[in-house]
Order: sequence, then structure tokens, then C-alpha cells
Amino acid sequence: MAKKTVTKKKSVSKKGAKTASKKAATRKEAAAKPAKKVVKKAASRRPKGPVWQWSAVETAAAIRTGAISAVEAVEAHLQRMHTVNPRLNAVVVDLGEEALKAAHAADKQRAKGGELGLLHGVPVTIKENVDYEGRPNFNGVPANRNLVAPSDSPVVRNLKKAGAIVIGLTNTPEFSFRGFTDNPLHGLTLNPWNPDITCGGSSGGAGSAVAAGIGTIAHGNDIGGSLRWPAHCNGVATIKPTQGRIPAFNASATAERPMLAHLMSAQGPLARHVADVRLALEAMSQCDPRDPWWVPAPLVGPKPKGPIKVALAKIPDDMKVDPSVSAALRQAADHLERSGYRVSEVEVPDINGVWQTWCDIITNETVVMQEAGMLKVTSEDFHKAWNGMKTKAKALDLPAWMRATAARSGHIRAWQLFFEEYPVVLAPTTVQPTPGPRDDTISAERVQEIFWGEIRFISAINVLGLPGAVVPVTVHDGKPIGVQLIAGRYREDLALDAAAAIEKRAGVLTHRLWEMMA
Repeated sequence: MAKKTVTKKKSVSKKGAKTASKKAATRKEAAAKPAKKVVKKAASRRPKGPVWQWSAVETAAAIRTGAISAVEAVEAHLQRMHTVNPRLNAVVVDLGEEALKAAHAADKQRAKGGELGLLHGVPVTIKENVDYEGRPNFNGVPANRNLVAPSDSPVVRNLKKAGAIVIGLTNTPEFSFRGFTDNPLHGLTLNPWNPDITCGGSSGGAGSAVAAGIGTIAHGNDIGGSLRWPAHCNGVATIKPTQGRIPAFNASATAERPMLAHLMSAQGPLARHVADVRLALEAMSQCDPRDPWWVPAPLVGPKPKGPIKVALAKIPDDMKVDPSVSAALRQAADHLERSGYRVSEVEVPDINGVWQTWCDIITNETVVMQEAGMLKVTSEDFHKAWNGMKTKAKALDLPAWMRATAARSGHIRAWQLFFEEYPVVLAPTTVQPTPGPRDDTISAERVQEIFWGEIRFISAINVLGLPGAVVPVTVHDGKPIGVQLIAGRYREDLALDAAAAIEKRAGVLTHRLWEMMA
């Protein structure tokens, strides 16, 4: 009986195994069919409008799901570049041939089921002042032709690791030292909104390109406003990250950068949508051991207790504010209030002293470490602009230099304590309408007027090393107006959250630009 029972159990077990196997196969088939339908449905979904108008988020998703190939995305942006760039002169090196090769490789990788990065197949541009392997790092200076990059800079490497495809290099002024984008090597870059106003600088080529629809994301950098100023001028969004967030290094450089210049400079993205800025920030901020100042800080911090208090910065009495700027700031504050923030107009910690500290430190470092070499190889326009910047700075001997660097720490502490009560500061980018494309060559007085009297709230933030986002709010008299959102160290997320709240109500301004350009 026991033997028969065992045999019977084995028989039942085999039968059960066969049944279970059939059921599992049926389940797999049933699961596979809907999956195919889901993929097919996703693949058929395409964002509206021409491919070059899609956001980076939309483009990455469309490539990932097969709605479009990387080749199609790159071709669309190259076509847009060839259509509008001859008038703008924003992209000064066309990398279309190698971009198409990279796009074909990206499509093959996807077809094989390979791992895809955040920006797989997404077209981007790089500012021509960071190393791009095999190419000269001109930085707007013809004499730099022999500074051939032996490797990609960290920001280029990180974008490529994320799957981004570089379609071109964008224009910058000589040594990236002006707020206006013009140089003897490539010439003047125009603002796509209006050729009679500047596209900003030094990331002016980046701002002009991405606003016009060349690339979904533009790389730039910022030591005195070079991301935020072009974002304002061209009606796009950006984030100047906390120093140390995105690694930086140029192997082609003949010497290390001065310490404070490094601590006040930041790499970052410009894009038409705040969500694209956030996506690019994540891709750009990966570790690179070549930058000893890189910090592995989380991209999202703890959420402050709501409602979040925003400080609308009181503007110093000596800054003449155009009514259009006042109206844009009020409009941005209203957008934040309607999104659940609580906005109060308050005085921020010593914005004048902060700006003067920035001006003194950067000018004296440059005079000691770089000025003689730069003046030998630069144009008369550069000399005019640089002399204008210098005149507002105090000449510092060693004790005064040490006091200035010590004052920097005090300023940072004061702002960090301020953020305990007001996690976000809403401030102007400039208090005047966007100036002409070469206004910094008019006179030394005009340069002072721009940097001290108009964009004080931009440059001051660099010496603090704080993150500052810019988001467009409106267009007045054909000129975009953006506002700046400043947050505490490594709290880019808070600045971008506030920027996104404004964008949600203000809309994406470049849609208006494209209608005009058409």
C-alpha cells in the first residue's frame, strides 16, 4: 500500500507539474501580448510639433520608446542649425558628421537592448571653452589654436556617458571674460529675439542656440553671471549650480586656475524648459576624479516645512529699476503665491558688499595671474571691456587680499542663516532692459553701469558659491525678461522647484520666438 501510495503521489506530482508548466506558459503568453501592445502604443506616441521643438525630456522618452530614432532627432536639429545659425552665429563648430555617427551607434545600442543613459540620443551643444577631445580649446582667442584637448572635460564626458550627442560647439567672448559674445575668431553672436540686443555672455552662443531650437540642452559656465545673464537675454531657463556640484577640468590648460576663480565658477545647462535643466543637471553632476572640489551631495534635499517662504529681494536705492522689470518681479511673485509659496519683500544680506567682494577678488586674481598674458593676444574690444571691469575694483595688497577672502566666508554664513527663514530668494537678473550687442565697448563707465548698476544681483552670487536659477517670466517690447531664484548650498532642487512653479503659469517663451522666426 505504501509503495502504491508513493507511486500515486509521484504520478499526481508529474501531472501537477505539467499543468503548472502549461499554466505558467499561458501566463507568460498572456503577459507578453499586453507588453507588446504597450510597447507598440508607446512607440506610436510622438510629441506634437517638429522634432527640434521637443523638450529634452520628450526627446529622450521618444527615443527610449522607439517613437523616433536618435538619427532622426539629430538630423532634425542639424537641419534647424543649418537653417537659422547662419544668421545667428551661435554655433561656431559644426559637429554634424560625428554626431550622425554617434546617433547611428545609439540606435544600434537600443536595438540590442543595451543600457540607455538619461539623455540617450538627445542632441546638445557645448560651449567652446571646455576641452572637447581632439579639438583646440579656443575660448574665443585665435592664439589658443595650439591648445588641443587631449581628452574630454568632465562635463562633456558626463553628457556623453548619459548618451547625449554633441552637434556643435557654441560661441564665447575672448577668454569668456565679457558679458557680450563677440570675438576676432568667430565674430558676433546675435540674439534670436532681436539683433539689436545682446545675447549675453559669456555663454551667449549657448543661450542663442538653444532658444532658436539648436539642441535641446546647451552647456555653459558661469563665474560672474555667464549662465544666468544669457538665459535672461534669450528667454530660456538655467541653473548656476553650487560650486562643486558639476566637476570641471581642462587638460589643455597651461596652468591651474587660481583658487578663488575656481571656487566662484560653475558649469551648468541652459534649456527651454525647467524640467530639461533638472535632467541635464543630473547628467552633468556625476563624479570625475580630476576635479578635487567635486562634492557628492544629493540632488534633492529635505523639503522645508510649508508653506515655503520666499524673500523678494529689496533692490538698493542706487539701482534704477525699469518699470518692466518691477512688473515682471511682481508677476513672478504672484505666480509663486498662487502655487502655494509665501512671498515677502525683504532686504537680503549686504548685496552691495557681496558684489564688491566678488569684484575685488576676481579682478585682483586676474591681474596677478592672467592679465599680462591675456592682453598680449586679445582685441581692443576686450581691452575696453576689461578696463571697465577693473575700474570698479579695489587694488589689494596681500593683507587686503586675505581680508577679502575672509569676508567671503562671512558673507556665505550670513546668507546661509538667511535661508533658514527664507529657503528661496526671488531677485532680478537685471534691473534694466537688455542692452545692445556691444555695449561693453562704449566706455569704462558703461561697463561699470552694466555690472554694478544693472546686473549686481547676478554677479554677487558667484562669490557666495550659491545655486541660482533663471526662468523667463514675460516679454516686454520684444525682449524676454527673466527672474533669478537663489537657494542655499546644494539646494538646486529648491531653486528649480520655484522656477518650475513660475514656468507653469508664465509658459515657455520660446514658443513665441519660433512664431516670430517663422
